[in-house]
Amino acid sequence: MKPRTIRPTLAIDMTAGLCRIWLRLPESSSLKQKRRVIKSLTSRIHNKFNVAVSEVGDHDSWQLASLGLACVTTSQSHAHQTLSKVVSFVERESGDAELLDYKMETLAAL
Repeated sequence: MKPRTIRPTLAIDMTAGLCRIWLRLPESSSLKQKRRVIKSLTSRIHNKFNVAVSEVGDHDSWQLASLGLACVTTSQSHAHQTLSKVVSFVERESGDAELLDYKMETLAAL
């Protein structure tokens, strides 16, 4: 007799939230100064919101930066709420960086 394989029903209960943030650093006069500002901001975002964050563009520009953020959760509303809080935090607490624009998206997965 062959053992029966039990498969769980497929339900989408994992959502990935993605966000890209474009920043201007008007006070930055070197890549070293830019790295200091971005490193501080990305560390604070990660520690406060437990999201993945990385500089994803404008690497060679002293006064521009592009950050990518990602979170995984069980609902689209929670992902959107978390990323919205990050954007609000960046607007309020970015110090030497000015928020130019952002784009958010949630994806239902697996």
